Amino acid sequence: MNDELKTNQHSALSTQSSAKPQVSAELKITDRSFSFSVRVVKLCQFLENKDRVSKTLANQLLRSGTSIGANIEEAQAGQSKADFIAKMSIARKEARETHYWLRLLKESEIVSEAQLSEVINEADEIIRILTAIVKTSQTRNSNAR
Repeated sequence: MNDELKTNQHSALSTQSSAKPQVSAELKITDRSFSFSVRVVKLCQFLENKDRVSKTLANQLLRSGTSIGANIEEAQAGQSKADFIAKMSIARKEARETHYWLRLLKESEIVSEAQLSEVINEADEIIRILTAIVKTSQTRNSNAR
């Protein structure tokens, strides 16, 4: 890999960007998922400059990775508790799919593990948070009946 490509790859995945999610308990899932989406967009922009396989994977990653935050935002305006749970469940499914595409990029050595580890870890955290939100909401919803 030439130096220019390494530099471009590093800047596309840089954890020093303003989009880096803050790891704090106070950071709302809406903000965290938005920051994650920005990182996914930047990664996909980098992948678009590569081969056909990378572009195909970028399209899948972009769709699922940005859908997480969109569904979380939709859930905030849910018409009912059931609607909220459904949208958050979809966001969780999209997060799991995004995690899959990130792992595939790593294992197929399209992007190095070092450059993807933080993004993969953030996807893991988002999945855990969404799972907790869905489970808690389901419990509260069933108790309210």
